[in-house]
Amino acid sequence: MSQRLPGDQRAAPPAQLFHRGYYRNSYNSITSASSDEELLDGAGVIMDFQTSEDDNLLDGDASIGTHYTMTNGGNINSSTHLLDLLDEPIPGVGTYDDFHTIDWVREKCKDRERHRRINSKKKESAWEMTKSLYDAWSGWLVVTLTGLASGALAGLIDIAADWMTDLKEGICLSALWFNHEQCCWGSNETTFEERDKCPQWKTWAELIIGQAEGPGSYIMNYIMYIFWALGFAFLAVSLVKVFAPYACGSGIPEIKTILSGFIIRGYLGKWTLMIKTITLVLAVASGLSLGKEGPLVHVACCCGNIFSYLFPKYSTNEAKKREVLSAASAAGVSVAFGAPIGGVLFSLEEVSYYFPLKTLWRSFFAALVAAFVLRSINPFGNSRLVLFYVEYHTPWYLFELLPFILLGVFGGLWGAFFIRANIAWCRRRKSTKFGKYPVLEVIIVAAITAVIAFPNPYTRLNTSELIKELFTDCGPLESSSLCDYRNDMNASKIVDDIPDRPAGTGVYSAIWQLCLALIFKIIMTVFTFGIKVPSGLFIPSMAIGAIAGRIVGIAVEQLAYYHHDWFFFKEWCEVGADCITPGLYAMVGAAACLGGVTRMTVSLVVIVFELTGGLEYIVPLMAAVMTSKWVGDAFGREGIYEAHIRLNGYPFLDAKEEFTHTTLAADVMRPRRSDPPLAVLTQDNMTVEDIENLINETSYNGFPVIMSKESQRLVGFALRRDLTIAIESARKKQEGIVGSSRVCFAQHTPSLPAESPRPLKLRSILDMSPFTVTDHTPMEIVVDIFRKLGLRQCLVTHNGRLLGIITKKDILRHMAQTANQDPASIMFN
Repeated sequence: MSQRLPGDQRAAPPAQLFHRGYYRNSYNSITSASSDEELLDGAGVIMDFQTSEDDNLLDGDASIGTHYTMTNGGNINSSTHLLDLLDEPIPGVGTYDDFHTIDWVREKCKDRERHRRINSKKKESAWEMTKSLYDAWSGWLVVTLTGLASGALAGLIDIAADWMTDLKEGICLSALWFNHEQCCWGSNETTFEERDKCPQWKTWAELIIGQAEGPGSYIMNYIMYIFWALGFAFLAVSLVKVFAPYACGSGIPEIKTILSGFIIRGYLGKWTLMIKTITLVLAVASGLSLGKEGPLVHVACCCGNIFSYLFPKYSTNEAKKREVLSAASAAGVSVAFGAPIGGVLFSLEEVSYYFPLKTLWRSFFAALVAAFVLRSINPFGNSRLVLFYVEYHTPWYLFELLPFILLGVFGGLWGAFFIRANIAWCRRRKSTKFGKYPVLEVIIVAAITAVIAFPNPYTRLNTSELIKELFTDCGPLESSSLCDYRNDMNASKIVDDIPDRPAGTGVYSAIWQLCLALIFKIIMTVFTFGIKVPSGLFIPSMAIGAIAGRIVGIAVEQLAYYHHDWFFFKEWCEVGADCITPGLYAMVGAAACLGGVTRMTVSLVVIVFELTGGLEYIVPLMAAVMTSKWVGDAFGREGIYEAHIRLNGYPFLDAKEEFTHTTLAADVMRPRRSDPPLAVLTQDNMTVEDIENLINETSYNGFPVIMSKESQRLVGFALRRDLTIAIESARKKQEGIVGSSRVCFAQHTPSLPAESPRPLKLRSILDMSPFTVTDHTPMEIVVDIFRKLGLRQCLVTHNGRLLGIITKKDILRHMAQTANQDPASIMFN
């Protein structure tokens, strides 16, 4: 076993070290980013962590040329100006390498120092005052720009996806850019029963073989539907593979990891934004069992990341940048569901790791701006932000809580099944040759989906339109087969305009089709989520729940009609009254299934009630969502996003998890008894050559500094990156620094013989107050410290003597061991 240090990295073979740039003591090797081949498998690409960087991911670097304060517990009295020996700042210092974790404490200290510097200068001149005001308002400005861009892109995606979805069935000859509904708006030849038929809209069969009806027309439309579906899917996966591998998947697991402090270069870049926007439209139009709502959060975060580079306050500080990303994720959900408040709560409950009150206000403002822009674009032509906005006018009754809770149980069971099945399939994809052919996989899934979906009108529909039809209550203007009820002329009295009625043949045939659609959606969603195209999970989960809910709603409605004398119907359901609303059951089922998969609670209820525009149904929604969470948690506490984070081995400490074991810091720290001793620096007994050899022979990202090998008294902590840059700079700028020069981390240079070369003082790069715990500290407290302070490493001492080190990866491995999991199988596969 090798020693663990801030990167928690084992020593790599010399060839690997040389290739990665660690073998040479050069600044270029330090700042070189990881190769493009190191891609994330969970984000839809292959992440190669088998190199010498495997255990090096958790470490960043200390900022050079900045004044910052490190805190240890409540002690905030160590303030060090870094690297005073340098005349000018070196480019690249203060940034982090790819696949490293940021130092939250240092970033917050940097920001406080920057803020103090600006405040101290603002009274010197009008220009400094202007700069101070600009700095103060830059936060509001960046979230405003993020909201504007998110709303505009969401509107563009909605319009394009609707048009391309209808392109699978036909085309509007009078205006090629109109979708089916828009094409028939201006026609005077539509009828009420067939409002979607007009001479301006031509199906592919009419255009190619000149037949509108008959088996030949059906087969031609079938073939063209499959052709367009495969074409869209192939184009989407090809663009993702060639131009932006990070553009695939939902993006929410990676965004949660990034917001926790992990760095994934390019994941929120301009290429990812552009390709994700284009391929999201193509993926939705292909008819795959996926949604655009989850990826819209990724799109919004890309906008937030890009705009943050316009403002130095955010571009130079990774912790501040994550505040913008939290606000951007709220804007993404705001435009996805037309739910600004739900978006803020989603950001708070589901994705954000650090969420101060200031970020709450800015998230609310970003969500407001994004929703306003989307409403101005009006992509659906109904003055609403989403396609499936509904309003119900009948109340719910107490006896209906029983079917609502049953829907919650179904949602929890579906969520538990989906998480296990999808993770098993994704793990199999990673471990077999099938995962090496992402284009082929997408083509196969798209072909199976298109072939099975076309014959069933409910699976042929765009999923958002299906949800809209299932949510909609049966009014006098509805011509859907779901509303094919028989009018009972023998009713003694009519209480409402549209009382509960017996179901007609259309309703029964629709129920059979919905049952087949339910089975189809359940199976296909398991295999679709995780393929290499942008794929959201919100809409497929809501569709499954809405189908189940509508079936249950119709069943309860017919029970109430035929058995209105039963005791629980008799009190509430008067004969001839409109008692049961099947669309409400669809809405509750949709919320229950989405809650079962994601384990969201508060934000989900708010999102769904913002969809319906009524506060009256909050209690049924809360009952169903909480039931689905309890049932799902009985099979496993992880939601789908946490499960994918664990599958991909991201260094994410979930604040929702509880650590209840009674181990101590000494049980987890490295080195263990069988490991080689800790690699350390002494404060004044090592030469430049000794340190350079240590850097070349090891791949650790930092070294504890002790007084002497005998005393083992801790002095501080020095990062590998800082040591390398400081030594290189000293060789260039200070005369007399050679390999035999003594390196001094102490405050006073020890007396040296007259003929000795000039010593090198490196106290300025030393972190004088690293976080330390004693060997008897319970691991429960250590885990809590890592979660709440965002630490990367913590030193373990006994009576002031250095014993070992605990890194974030050590904690993740220990938590896996206590959960009876193989630690090697969950870390950076």
